[in-house]
Amino acid sequence: MMTQTLPPPVTPADHRLGQHLKDILGAIHRVPGHLALYALCLGVVAVIGLTAVAQVALNAWNEPFYSAVQSKDLDGFLRQLVVFAGIAGVLLFLNVAQTSLNQLIRLKLRALVTRDLIETWMTRKRAARIGRAGEIGVNPDQRIHADAHHLAEVSTDLGVGLLQSTVLLFSFIGVLWVLSRSIVLPIGGEAINIPGYLVWAALLYALSGSWLSWRMGRRLVPLEVRRYGREADLRVALVRGAAQADGIALSSSEPDERRQLDADLGRVLAISGRIVLARVPLTFVTVSYGWVAIIAPFVLAAPGYFGQALSFGELMMVVGAFIQVQQALRWFVDNTGAIADWRATLSRVMDFRAALLDLEKANGGQGRLERADHPEGKLELRGLVVTNHHGSIALSEPVLALEPGERVLLTSPPGTGKTTLFLAIAGLWERGTGRISAPPEGETMFLSQRPFVPAGTLRRALTCWPSHKPCDDARLAAALERAGLGHLASSLDRVERWDRDLTASEQERIGYARLLVNRPKWLISDDALAPVDEANREILLGILATELAESAVLNIASSPLPQNFYSRIVRLIVHPLDRNADLVPTAAEGIRVP
Repeated sequence: MMTQTLPPPVTPADHRLGQHLKDILGAIHRVPGHLALYALCLGVVAVIGLTAVAQVALNAWNEPFYSAVQSKDLDGFLRQLVVFAGIAGVLLFLNVAQTSLNQLIRLKLRALVTRDLIETWMTRKRAARIGRAGEIGVNPDQRIHADAHHLAEVSTDLGVGLLQSTVLLFSFIGVLWVLSRSIVLPIGGEAINIPGYLVWAALLYALSGSWLSWRMGRRLVPLEVRRYGREADLRVALVRGAAQADGIALSSSEPDERRQLDADLGRVLAISGRIVLARVPLTFVTVSYGWVAIIAPFVLAAPGYFGQALSFGELMMVVGAFIQVQQALRWFVDNTGAIADWRATLSRVMDFRAALLDLEKANGGQGRLERADHPEGKLELRGLVVTNHHGSIALSEPVLALEPGERVLLTSPPGTGKTTLFLAIAGLWERGTGRISAPPEGETMFLSQRPFVPAGTLRRALTCWPSHKPCDDARLAAALERAGLGHLASSLDRVERWDRDLTASEQERIGYARLLVNRPKWLISDDALAPVDEANREILLGILATELAESAVLNIASSPLPQNFYSRIVRLIVHPLDRNADLVPTAAEGIRVP
């Protein structure tokens, strides 16, 4: 497949992360429906704030409850159970509300990100152009579907978790600071009171764990990026195998295909194995810190309790508050793997989006074809040289101006890059030099060697074109009848996979019917005027001779067929790739046919 590689960005990782966040927030803000996302985010902020208030109340409940247990006060014990039921009921309601809002934010964020990617991808011919832009254009379906979905889920979970941890941190630091006043540490034979002792201990404990987790988990980000790419390659290979199952079976290619799939699977398993090994030290840190956190608050508060400065109930308040602060501070420790996954997914999605937008910046630069609208609505190719990985192809005339109603053939031997030239005129290939001045998009149609029949209704297949001209059923039926597909006139609004249900010959005829419906003034063909089917050839030539007699036709083909059709034949000059030679050919005279 022909590719034109976009160079990868070489910005530092931290700068790229900041730029990616800026870009995705800006993209979300431009997509209709973002206000609903903002409302959901405000809702989850309110719920988390109320949850923090209830959590502080529950922590304060520890003191009277455990004091009642310690003093064997049955009435106080029962009274505190009633209080607990009220607080627990409120927390239950808030937790359910937070879970529901979390799911709704996931859904809305996925919708906004995916719609932005689809709009960016499926516009200005970027979907076709990015496919020839190297590795970044491989598996766009994976990035738009699976990666955007995963990004929405992980972003929501991490964002809500970080917000909740931050709110709980500030809510319980005050509790720990107050309780620290009663703790006196015996150091060197002296009793020392350290202001905020429990707060500093929780900070030191959590920050040391975060630093170790970062050290152990930083290798995961590039590994996760590579894993997503290899998973996508395997998925595409499986889809291709399913789509080409008949051809594989008929050509006895199953062993070769099986070996290829096994190789793709092996690459996935290899990178997954490296990720497993990279997670071992990270898991050791996170799990060990979790176990130590169970006993740490008791050890840190022991001097106050055994020194009679803290009651049993106050000790349990310290434990509860320390656990809340420590859990909030160790959010990074617990989510190092998820953060690495998030950064890898964000990078894949936003690098793809940036590459789509960079297609516009690349157009017209050094080594790029210039494109512009022709001031008189005609087609003009000036100094055109199209290059690919095999060499270059150029017109033998320095300037080729196509007049309305003219029929011109651009010809060269097979396998010399004519399709690349066709793609360049269509705006799907940018490498080369020269200028293409094109007629209005709504007046130009392109016929490729592979007929295109979109999924959906037959009506859509016949009318899809930039002009979107309204068309009644009678005209559509007449076009189908003229193209030899009259039996489909009653199926205009039937939704089918027409590219599967129709034969190759019938799909070509759908293209001919589309010509009749839209009546373009300019028709550009990639060797599509000489179909193998003789009946199709007669239909097409009849349409061009009658209904489209006033349309200009530019055909790029190896054969001069159809005979006596062209008013002018222009030879194409082909230069095979030679790194030591100039790829730009000299101009020569074209051949005019009377």
